[in-house]
Amino acid sequence: MRAAIRVILMAMLAVTLASCGGSKFRKYYGPPVVQILVDKSDRKMWLVGAEKVLKTYDIDLGRAPEGHKQFEGDGKTPEGNYFISHRNPNSRYHLSLGISYPNDADRAYAASQGKPPGGDIFIHGHSGFKGGNQGDWTVGCIAVSDREMETIYSMVRPGTPITIRP
Repeated sequence: MRAAIRVILMAMLAVTLASCGGSKFRKYYGPPVVQILVDKSDRKMWLVGAEKVLKTYDIDLGRAPEGHKQFEGDGKTPEGNYFISHRNPNSRYHLSLGISYPNDADRAYAASQGKPPGGDIFIHGHSGFKGGNQGDWTVGCIAVSDREMETIYSMVRPGTPITIRP
């Protein structure tokens, strides 16, 4: 009898713990993020509100981090002024926010060189990456930890400007 009660109590505890969070979707009630700033050389990203920096993150970049992304497959993270184009709740990399690369200038330059500009540049988490902790590893994206991405995803809306500096 005691064993049966113990099993029932353990099952109830497991159900209770499973229902306590675990969701990757967080709520944010603070001031709006009005700008994202990225400094590639310092490997930092700042979420900026109207009056102050709201959050600071260490980031990983494309596997060829120096210079502006110009072509598909170059492994570089873009530089310049873009905006958050969309949110992806089903990202291969936990959660992600699309960056509006390529813009008209990026497309024109790539076309003048007879190459595609590439695309699918995101801010995303680490889930899905199988290479271990090797520093810059993306194909041009900006990566943070999954937990950090959950916070960023809750704070940033499509249309938010992002400036990526060399």
